[in-house]
Amino acid sequence: MRALVMEQNADGLAEAQIKDISPDDLPQGDVTVAVEYSTLNYKDGLCLSPKGGGLVRNYPHVPGIDFAGTVETSDDPRYKAGDKVVLTGWRVGEVHWGGYAEKARVKADWLVPLPDGLSTRDAMAVGTAGFTAMLAVMALEDHGLTPDKGPVLVTGAAGGVGSVATAILGNLGYEVAAVTGRPEQADYLKSLGATTIVPRGDINETVKRPLESETWAGCVDAVGGEMLARVLGQMKYGGSVAAVGLAGGAGLPASVIPFLLRGVNLLGIDSVMKPFEARKRAWARLAHDLPMEKLSAMIHPATLSDLPELGAAILKGGVKGRVVVDVNA
Repeated sequence: MRALVMEQNADGLAEAQIKDISPDDLPQGDVTVAVEYSTLNYKDGLCLSPKGGGLVRNYPHVPGIDFAGTVETSDDPRYKAGDKVVLTGWRVGEVHWGGYAEKARVKADWLVPLPDGLSTRDAMAVGTAGFTAMLAVMALEDHGLTPDKGPVLVTGAAGGVGSVATAILGNLGYEVAAVTGRPEQADYLKSLGATTIVPRGDINETVKRPLESETWAGCVDAVGGEMLARVLGQMKYGGSVAAVGLAGGAGLPASVIPFLLRGVNLLGIDSVMKPFEARKRAWARLAHDLPMEKLSAMIHPATLSDLPELGAAILKGGVKGRVVVDVNA
């Protein structure tokens, strides 16, 4: 069977090449899955880089933090041959061999049954990015966000998480303000459900005042850094920000004033170690609340051979929407 395998060269740098591997090469696990589709996330770009992005510890290695496919064999009673399953997170593709192969072997606890209404290709159009977006929307709702409260800001809106968050929120009836540094993406974002386009430069500035005009009822933030700090001061009273990424940096040069005077909530969204029941709930919501016709507009098909180039591109912000990888093509 074929796999995209990362191996270190004489200089200690990792190189990717498509190779034939044996089922005996697969790591230990309860369930063997015939992988049909995988996808590309920022973490995948790191894992595909010459130094593994600090995520890959051992070589040879098969990246791919997401996959969907059909159970081939299972030692766990929860799954049987023929079941459709999806996997995101659990550091698969980082410390455990992932989905850039025609087969994968993993722990049963890491899998989720594919919900009705989603194909394996749909699931990878969603992937970790879409799963994270749904977790963010659910967290905002759990903290009181409803469409009548006011506009919801989505930063990094043209990226994977931002695109899906925009589509979900728009479908649920929210007024969505999409932040992007690429003006040419305006039509794309509006087609997903954005009602307003916010130029990145208008909001990506150093905080000058701890509180600004109350503007946003909620926010899905994929950027972090100075932009997140600025957004916190623009939140309406009791509003919440779901933090899902750090494309703009891991620092947070912010004041505590928005938390103390406006009761703003900063919600951390983790998609890697999320417990099983929460995963099931999120995937069920995705099958119901994410309009598949808009999801299709985000998809860029790819094969295993395309991944090294795409991995480098996503690290530079050069990938729009969702890449769906047919591992058998």
